[in-house]
Amino acid sequence: MDILHLIDRLEELFNESRALPFTHNVVVDEDRMLDIIDQMRIAIPEEVKKAQQLLNQSDRILAQAEEKANRTTLLAEEKATEMTAKDMVSQEATRRAEQILAQARADAEATRAEADNYVIETLSRVEDELGRLLNQVHNGIRTLEEQKNK
Repeated sequence: MDILHLIDRLEELFNESRALPFTHNVVVDEDRMLDIIDQMRIAIPEEVKKAQQLLNQSDRILAQAEEKANRTTLLAEEKATEMTAKDMVSQEATRRAEQILAQARADAEATRAEADNYVIETLSRVEDELGRLLNQVHNGIRTLEEQKNK
């Protein structure tokens, strides 16, 4: 039975009781009052049990919600860390790629400069050799012309 209903019945019993003249006392039906008190003794522990069950249930729900919030927070932190790490790796890869590209350009420029120097040296030697050969050809022609004219 509901405890509030029993309290209402107790109040009703009090209101139905006769007042003693010139006092604040009333005469109540003892059997009815004791019956209501017995029912209250039975109902109160049941109500307390229900309240305790509700309290336990709310504690359990709160613990579950807290656990879920903690898991969600942990997952969010892990995701943020992962994204930060990926971003850092990406930045490092970009920096390294730029460094490799700059080195490759510098190496290519150095190779081009060495090739140009080699070609210039080779062509200069060829020019010198051709100049010497041309000189020999001119000398040979002159020598032949001189022999022809003698």
